[in-house]
Amino acid sequence: MTNKQRRRFIAGATCPECKALDTISLYFENNVEKLECVACGYQESQTEDSVKSQTREAESVIGIFKPE
Repeated sequence: MTNKQRRRFIAGATCPECKALDTISLYFENNVEKLECVACGYQESQTEDSVKSQTREAESVIGIFKPE
């Protein structure tokens, strides 16, 4: 049994890494939107705004490490 992901290419999109045109594909993996350049392998994930806000609200800074 093969697990095929449905991918859509984004017309006119340029890869931020290799600057290739029309090589960015969009797909979903575990309900997370992901982008991938088929030329160089660059990947980027997009999380939902509700997940981002929950993560930021729960964070707290304990201290800042400053090596001397």
